[in-house]
Amino acid sequence: MGAQLCSQADAKATPEILRFHAEAKGMHVRLDARQSTAYRFATFHDGIVFSQRPVRPRERVVLRVLGHQDGWCGGLRVGFTRLDPAHLPAPSLPPFVCPDLEQQSPTWAAMLPHGCALAGDVVCFWVTQRGRLCAQVNAGPRLLLRKGLPVGAPLWAVMDVYGTTKAIQLLDVTANTFPTATPWALCEDMPSEPEATAGEECVICLHHAANTCLVPCGHTHFCSCCAWRVFGDTARCPVCRWEIEAVVPAWGGVFPL
Repeated sequence: MGAQLCSQADAKATPEILRFHAEAKGMHVRLDARQSTAYRFATFHDGIVFSQRPVRPRERVVLRVLGHQDGWCGGLRVGFTRLDPAHLPAPSLPPFVCPDLEQQSPTWAAMLPHGCALAGDVVCFWVTQRGRLCAQVNAGPRLLLRKGLPVGAPLWAVMDVYGTTKAIQLLDVTANTFPTATPWALCEDMPSEPEATAGEECVICLHHAANTCLVPCGHTHFCSCCAWRVFGDTARCPVCRWEIEAVVPAWGGVFPL
């Protein structure tokens, strides 16, 4: 696959906030400008994404599911890999992390149980000291997904925005403080929305800045709190009435109109 395994010395760089790797991603994935949101814009596969750095020992990867699309079988896959995405040509990525990438490389991943990756769910996953891949959804019980992961070797997080999962967002929070609310109630847990300048306010509340994009129609006239409420209430854009598949940040304008 043209990928290189990283030595342990390479993994000792100063830790930084987890983001998605900008280049190593499936052919149907688009990232926002901050590389914290990944959106699969077509079909149900080719949605593999990686963390931009190795995950520290016992560090928990926390993400929020932003979009859910019915009609497919199966959803989000999570796990870890020895592949360094900096040395991984994007065209060489297979369409699926399970089983394709697992069979081609030292990668360990699993699908979350049915119904555990709906829009608004917060998913946390990590490797234990005994080499077990575990996950937790919202405030639910710990889930054992895989055994036999290497302990002490550099591991990058790998996620597959597959099937019913349409978009995910990496969260910069600790394992004990990540939000557990449903998406349209998340505004109570999120930092205060910025107040808008004249002409840039949300068309619903007329107070906060319009900073959120509805997918797939692309309208960006809403603050994130109002957008999540609309998604939960009707799942239709108030401007064009298209069905909403995901709610994503509007930074950078990388999502299709």
